[in-house]
Amino acid sequence: MRIYLIGAGVIARTHAAAAAKLPEPAELRVADPNPAALASFREAYPEAAAYDDAAKMLASEAARDDDIVIVATPPFLHLDGVRLAFDSGRHALCEKPLAMNVEEAEEMERLAAERGLLLGCCAVRYKGMLHNEAVKRVVQSGVLGEIYHVTFVNKWERSRAGIEYQPQSRWFLYRARSGGGIAMDWGPYDISTLVDVLSPSSIDIAAAWTAKPETAADPTDVVYDVEHHIGAFLSFRREGVRAVAVHYERGTCTHGQEAFIGEIEGTKGAVRWTPYDSRQPVVLRTDRDGKVVEEVVDPGERGPFTVMDLPLVHFFNHIRGLPSLANVNGRAVDHYRFIRSLYDCAETGERRTIDIEGA
Repeated sequence: MRIYLIGAGVIARTHAAAAAKLPEPAELRVADPNPAALASFREAYPEAAAYDDAAKMLASEAARDDDIVIVATPPFLHLDGVRLAFDSGRHALCEKPLAMNVEEAEEMERLAAERGLLLGCCAVRYKGMLHNEAVKRVVQSGVLGEIYHVTFVNKWERSRAGIEYQPQSRWFLYRARSGGGIAMDWGPYDISTLVDVLSPSSIDIAAAWTAKPETAADPTDVVYDVEHHIGAFLSFRREGVRAVAVHYERGTCTHGQEAFIGEIEGTKGAVRWTPYDSRQPVVLRTDRDGKVVEEVVDPGERGPFTVMDLPLVHFFNHIRGLPSLANVNGRAVDHYRFIRSLYDCAETGERRTIDIEGA
């Protein structure tokens, strides 16, 4: 298998590390117009063939059926990278957020369909983590009874991309390059995880809001026009099953207290976990003789893959026809529509409904 990386930055290196863990050898190619980034990548992965132009890289050899192009650039360059991949006859795995707007995402989907190729998104990093899989098993077992409410809250006091996290990457703060703030940065992971656990066929956004908390660390020498705190009241729907009310909140800057809560409540029990910290326990709470009983759910033994490996692993499995948790083509685009609809609802106050293609 051959892996073509468009972009040689931090995230590209994680994909290169993941390629080394695949169950078959993977040849690396990488392209970046930045000589320093390319040299740094080659220092870590000297076996990679390097190019200063992605188009030249993809034109350097004929495409094979299982070639994968990974678009590891800032979001405003995602459509160009995906288009290059499809024009070369290769599958595309794109970093999150998938696109800058719905029109770009739909263009990606159209190109994939026309060429009979796969479009994947890296929003699936947390799908397949053992503690999330344990929660899915609890949900599917029926032990919770009729599920009616979910709390999904993840907020840090100070962890803004482009400020406290990766401060050298100021493009995170500029909507024209990033597409948005926390909803674009972490929202793709949140919706991918929630859909994986709850399996809705559609999602209603009843209300949403965005905010930009102010701090003394806010940069004044660059454009900073993105949000860092969002929330929504959602309803996850599936035919024949009670609609599930979801309280959703995500923040990388808050003057409130940090909180990391994943909790699914049903008529017979509840399960609580920390969605993005596998070191924390999965706790099942049920009733026994009129009293609350708690037990820790065993997630099983860890495998060789990290969250940074999983997007490529899932996409590889999909290409090979193996069981896979990849979000491809229409499903990846539906998830992106949800993110854009959060912004739309927050700006207009109007309810939004998004259909979700099945796995």
